[in-house]
Amino acid sequence: MDLQQSERPEKDGHPEPLNETLAANETLAADGAHLPVPAAGAPRRLRVGLIVASLAAVLLLAGGGGYWWKQLHPSLPAGISYGNGRIEADEVDIATKYAGRIADLFVDIGDMVSPAQVVARMDTRDIEQSLSKSEAQGREAQHAIEQAEAVLTQQKAQQTLAAQEIERTRELVKNGWATRELLDQRQQQLDAANAGVVVAQAQVSRAQRALDAARHDTGFYRVQIADNTLVAPKRGRIQYRLANIGEVLPAGGKVFTLLDFSYVYMDIYLPTEIAGKVKVGHEARIVLDAYPTHPIPANVSFVASKSQFTPKTVETKSERDKLMFRVRVRIDQQRLLTHSDSIRSGLPGVTFIRWDPSIAWPKNLEAAP
Repeated sequence: MDLQQSERPEKDGHPEPLNETLAANETLAADGAHLPVPAAGAPRRLRVGLIVASLAAVLLLAGGGGYWWKQLHPSLPAGISYGNGRIEADEVDIATKYAGRIADLFVDIGDMVSPAQVVARMDTRDIEQSLSKSEAQGREAQHAIEQAEAVLTQQKAQQTLAAQEIERTRELVKNGWATRELLDQRQQQLDAANAGVVVAQAQVSRAQRALDAARHDTGFYRVQIADNTLVAPKRGRIQYRLANIGEVLPAGGKVFTLLDFSYVYMDIYLPTEIAGKVKVGHEARIVLDAYPTHPIPANVSFVASKSQFTPKTVETKSERDKLMFRVRVRIDQQRLLTHSDSIRSGLPGVTFIRWDPSIAWPKNLEAAP
């Protein structure tokens, strides 16, 4: 069989003429829409298609995000500036004053505590024994005072008797009814009585000082016991528990970290031209990402006096734009107490500062109730 005829394509089981086959291929080549896609080029075209689709999705999302931002935060009037930050509350460490072992824990992470609420207690059995000893010493000193006062009373009585006897002896000696020797004896008795009174008074003073020392020791041990009962210094929420029952802590060992709800703030950074216009006391609004439609009223409580970034020797306008100043806005304490259950530290958001008091707040930044 001829080789060319054997390689011709077949249709319906019969060989097709070679000329007709070539003509059909030329027709398909002319019509590019009907050409079959080569297998080797498929992955490349697929990747290009995915990239185009991804870019379209990103642009769509960006457009949607920009529309959402504009709806929630329309363009601000001149006189109001903003910066990003995180809401923060002061952290207060509840720590031991003396070294000791933790005996009890009464709160845990997330619990709300009130001022002077007991949150933990240290083992104070050794201090209690010292307290009992000092109280016993105080009772002994009190008994010693009573004895010294009795002796003093006795010595004063002898002093009085000796003084009376010497007066009578002087009269007798004056009239010649008593000897001079007897007068000398009465004088010695009076001197001894006077010395006895002085000694008795010194004993009373010494016993009183011993009682005072015992009372000071007693007060000291009671203060130690009280200081080993850890209390919450302010109202807030327990943020961390740093120790467990039975652990021995040194002096200053931390047991809890408390979020102080009386001081909640947000720090933002503003460029030089804006920070120079912001003053302490200016009104502000905090808009948290978690509550974008509930602006929180606040006031500027601090403006840094120095920039946070060191400028270069030669500064252009773009270099000066890099100088940022820290500004702190603080939420009113009374408002914090009213909404203490909603306070969360670390939530991101935006702070708007009205440094021009003549400008009215936009409707979307009016204070929430």
